[in-house]
Amino acid sequence: MSAAATPTGAAPHALPSWHAIPWRQIWQCVRRLQARIVKAARAGRWNKVRALVYLLTHSFAGRAAAIVRVIDNRGASTPGVDGVVWDTPEAKTAAFHALRRRGYRPQPLRRVYIPKSNGKRRPLGIPTLVDRAQQALHLLGLDPILETAADPNSYGFRRERSCADALEQVFLVLGKPRSSGWVLEGDICSCFDSAC
Repeated sequence: MSAAATPTGAAPHALPSWHAIPWRQIWQCVRRLQARIVKAARAGRWNKVRALVYLLTHSFAGRAAAIVRVIDNRGASTPGVDGVVWDTPEAKTAAFHALRRRGYRPQPLRRVYIPKSNGKRRPLGIPTLVDRAQQALHLLGLDPILETAADPNSYGFRRERSCADALEQVFLVLGKPRSSGWVLEGDICSCFDSAC
């Protein structure tokens, strides 16, 4: 199957090889569906949003983008409890079959302890690559909704937002002549984990 004949929205009957996938068309399809999700969310058409998210998470383009997001990560060579690593083009192509919603069951996390600077060890849970890809796939559908409906002045764990953006907003709000804003600072680390 040639790269030009590979559909980006619908899943092809015979999967192309990893290097024959038309990546520009894949990203265009994902961005187009995400733009449609944003437009429907702004209009308040939540049934349409649900249908578009379903379409994105079941499309060939969505699955390909999720797999690329997982394998381009620094931790892609670290396996989960199943010991599977997608390091060859054949394994990456076979990963499309793993991203099926029907019959999907998440695997337990592999627990690894990382040494800290104070001599203690911090626990870290490592999911399998299939679980990471499923999370990335559903993030593709949920991220446009989050960016549409979230508070415009929220900066934590948001794409295209940084600490500098938060500082700029604080400067703008508190720099007004009669500003009645509050700045709270606290160390809440020990509220959540005694091993901080």
